[in-house]
Amino acid sequence: MTPESIQQIVASMTAGNPLEAERLCRAHLREQPHDENGLVLLALSLQHQGRLAEAANAYYRLTELFPDSSLHLCNYATALRQTGLLSEAEATYKTALKLDSRNINPKIQLGLMLLDRHDYLAARELLLDAFELDRSLPMARIHAARACSLCQDFQGAEDLLKPWRNWLPINDEVLQLELARQLNLLSDAPSAAVLLEDLVGRNPSHIEAKVLLANMYERLNRVAESESMLRSVANSDELASSEAHRNEVDHLKATLALRSGDVVAARSLLEHGGPRHANDYTHHFDLARAYDKLGETELAMHSLRSAHAIQAKELAHASPEHFEAGALALPAAIPRVSAESHARWARVIAPDARNSPVFIVGFPRSGTTLLEQMLDAHPGLQSMDENPFFNRLADKLRNHHPDILSNLDLLQQRDCDELRKSYLLMVSETIQRRWSAQLVDKNPLNMMWVPLIHRLFPEAKFILALRHPCDVILSCYMQNFRSSILGAACASLDRLAAAYVQAMECWLGDERIFQPQVLVSRYEELVTDFPGQTRRIADFLELEDATPMLQFDRHARDKGYIATPSYTQVIEPVNRKGLHRWVRYRREFEPLLPVLEPMLRRWGYSADVPT
Repeated sequence: MTPESIQQIVASMTAGNPLEAERLCRAHLREQPHDENGLVLLALSLQHQGRLAEAANAYYRLTELFPDSSLHLCNYATALRQTGLLSEAEATYKTALKLDSRNINPKIQLGLMLLDRHDYLAARELLLDAFELDRSLPMARIHAARACSLCQDFQGAEDLLKPWRNWLPINDEVLQLELARQLNLLSDAPSAAVLLEDLVGRNPSHIEAKVLLANMYERLNRVAESESMLRSVANSDELASSEAHRNEVDHLKATLALRSGDVVAARSLLEHGGPRHANDYTHHFDLARAYDKLGETELAMHSLRSAHAIQAKELAHASPEHFEAGALALPAAIPRVSAESHARWARVIAPDARNSPVFIVGFPRSGTTLLEQMLDAHPGLQSMDENPFFNRLADKLRNHHPDILSNLDLLQQRDCDELRKSYLLMVSETIQRRWSAQLVDKNPLNMMWVPLIHRLFPEAKFILALRHPCDVILSCYMQNFRSSILGAACASLDRLAAAYVQAMECWLGDERIFQPQVLVSRYEELVTDFPGQTRRIADFLELEDATPMLQFDRHARDKGYIATPSYTQVIEPVNRKGLHRWVRYRREFEPLLPVLEPMLRRWGYSADVPT
């Protein structure tokens, strides 16, 4: 086949005329039936027409003519996969790999097939192998990052995707869409929006990208732009012909309706649309929110039970140990430090309170985000999105010494200095640090990391966010957490109550041993006496002027993106909507009260119905 013939066929396909490309290929193959390029282009033209079985036959013919070609075997396997012959496709990919172990494509495709089968751990291993074959290939990085995320290795996924800006433009719309999804999953909605805006700018008719971009705008609190993007797809032919796209649009409309207070419309949209796929636990969480706002407590609980059952099954694929019988309610493998061990700690030089971070801790959904946004509004303080920095430092220590977290006395001055340096490097990679401002580290479950925090920052101040335990547990149960640890803890109300007690007992034990500087901030007092409690927090942090913190909602709106589940709430002024919500679900909470009683008593909360 001459270069001119190839160019003519490719031009036909590029112009959207694969039928003409097929005609040209067949005309050529009548004269040269064994021509490799002609058969490849014929197969491609058939694929473009959706004639997958015929395309598979063309690729099979290539494997007969060129049996030593790993490339043709890989293409044949992909065609088999597209026709639904999955076991045959898998066997053919493996044969292609045997012929050429350096061929990255069959390794990636096998990894994707394992993802489809929910064999996430095996898929991650295979896709990371593919990445090692060509570290510069965006396709390998993006698919490996997806596998890492599904295995709860979010740090690994972030590392793989760090150079994404260097890959633009990605001449593969499907791959760019997947990259946007992964960045959003990693709490980087601003970057996801950039990718989608680029994709929509180059292909304004790409409805899937436009719908996802509308979702990103909502997530970025750019509601008017989200609504505008939805209007732009409302009358498209593709939306009319695609039930999946219509359902996705209806779910976003429901989210926007909930934001605007039109709960009846949100309920109708969600009930009419139904789940987007069999594992769509997010749908059930959204529906529960609508039912809760309408006072339909039984329906809300039914939807939440469905959501958690589906979510637990999904998360168990990568973290089965968290869902086994007998697993801790809060399956965080954090060794405790005894008073005797603490007494052996060598004194080290460490930053004073002013040069240490302020740590906001508390069980999730206790009001930590509200506190963070208040502090971030003050020019003398700087917060960042929630990050598991101490989990990462702990992993680093475990790699050095498996038992060191139980023996922090082994850490000497140099070790502590290096760990603080690693912490500050991670912070600087997360935010553009203003060194004149004191750092605020908000991560609720840092309440489990007090020993390590105290070893590195012994003078650090803590703000412990408290809220009625029943309100906390209800709010957590209604929350769609991505973490398998929190997903396991929230699998049932019983388990959540046990997790709450476990976390609080851990905190109280550590507080007795380490005696850090702590301010207890009660959510109920904060929202009923906002100016007074704000002044109290400012005094604790030795801030002269508390006024900027009173305008936290304006500051939060100016930020746009807030990487927390309560992103729609913290841009509003303080209100009392979150008080005593659990009372409407009293029947579900009655069995939990004996479990929670020690913590209710410890923190001075009542199980009686408030008057």
